Amino acid sequence: MRTLITGGTVVSARGAALADVLVDGSTIQAVAATGGDVVSSWAADRVIDATDRYVLPGGIDAHTHMEMPFGGTFSSDDFQSGTRAAAWGGTTTIIDFAVQKKGTSLRETLDTWHGKAAGRCAIDYGFHMIMSDVNEQTLKEMDGLVGEGISSFKLFMAYPGVFYATDGEILRAMQHASDNGALIMMHAENGIAIDVLVEQALGRGQTDPVYHGLSRPPDLEGEATARAIRLAGVAGAPLYIVHLSCEEALSAVAAARTQGRNVFAETCPQYLFLTHEDMAKPDFEGAKYICSPPIRPAYHAPKLWNGLRTDNLSVVSTDHCPFCFVEQKELGRGDFSKIPNGIPGVEHRIDLIHQGVVAGEISLQRWVEVTATTPARMFGLYPRKGEIAAGSDADIVIYDPRAHQTLSASTHHMSVDYSAYEGRQLVGRVETVLSRGRVIVDESGYHGEPGYGQFVERGTCQVLR
Repeated sequence: MRTLITGGTVVSARGAALADVLVDGSTIQAVAATGGDVVSSWAADRVIDATDRYVLPGGIDAHTHMEMPFGGTFSSDDFQSGTRAAAWGGTTTIIDFAVQKKGTSLRETLDTWHGKAAGRCAIDYGFHMIMSDVNEQTLKEMDGLVGEGISSFKLFMAYPGVFYATDGEILRAMQHASDNGALIMMHAENGIAIDVLVEQALGRGQTDPVYHGLSRPPDLEGEATARAIRLAGVAGAPLYIVHLSCEEALSAVAAARTQGRNVFAETCPQYLFLTHEDMAKPDFEGAKYICSPPIRPAYHAPKLWNGLRTDNLSVVSTDHCPFCFVEQKELGRGDFSKIPNGIPGVEHRIDLIHQGVVAGEISLQRWVEVTATTPARMFGLYPRKGEIAAGSDADIVIYDPRAHQTLSASTHHMSVDYSAYEGRQLVGRVETVLSRGRVIVDESGYHGEPGYGQFVERGTCQVLR
């Protein structure tokens, strides 16, 4: 099947221009200026009119948690429902996290996650590896996994007793990564200090959801981020800070990058659009907004937008980890520390960050860069993914920048009973989505199917200085 996308504005991280795109099978065959002699010679089985639309590389959400175990339950989107929702929102590749349990091997963990995803994904997918148990065996296993396209490993400075790694364990993992080319991803919050604050709050009878945020103050994210950067410097390893939420952590990242260090960070839509006040909503409604790090007071968001403009924040991911309000979030009634941590978002990332373009916070090119191109380069997928160019996978989004929509649980496709953005009005909407040349979403509906998505092996980080 040859498909011609004509009349649209092709947007890349380098700029935007009127251009036509020819897709042959699963890849892009050619891109040329609209109306040129080259285009007139193209023959296609199908023509898609993209007049007055943007033509974008398919989005890459580099931080999702499908069917993730947490607090005695599992995130409510599995790989089938979650990748379907991602497709509706213009994301054509996810990188999920395989979660190692203490006492198990990384190989066993990866095999388990392959079993969860294989034959169920509607779009392409890869894996990061969560290392909960840093020891001689798992450090050796890192080398083999890098060779199999698992080139990034996440460690935690939070959640003592579950995921927490000591500074010594972190240093050992970073030293190993500096040798094998892996990228260390860090959940940077001081979990030891946070546990003290949580215990003290509960002891005072402060059990409502809002105290989740108050017991995880920005200073403890900033401290852990700075400490992780120092450890990475000692090890000579690159570092990627996940879900950065506050000015204190951003300042540490910015200082390191000014020094020329290979330190990178992502933020998430919830930190750009939601505020600490959402956790204070009455009747336990605040539980819907519980995630870690928590949503911050409103003054942090402008700092994060500036971080996106200046590339101190390189990527926008979602940390998509949905739990239904009924039966799941309600596990924490009377004890905020038992509320499952996570917010649904995989379907709305591209639309939400487009609001930054509408408001003048970021450029059109930067929108594509932080949602597609840099994630592809950061995690070893470029130029197969993240680009509209000859030879790249035909992962393409046709986007209507003038459409209006209202976000709601009644219309989203994520398997969760609430929207963190209920009633929010947006400008812009994904109209058509191609995954490796196949139209999986258009105005007539959803045309994807479980199992179409393929596992993609990733190379090492492509943005190192």
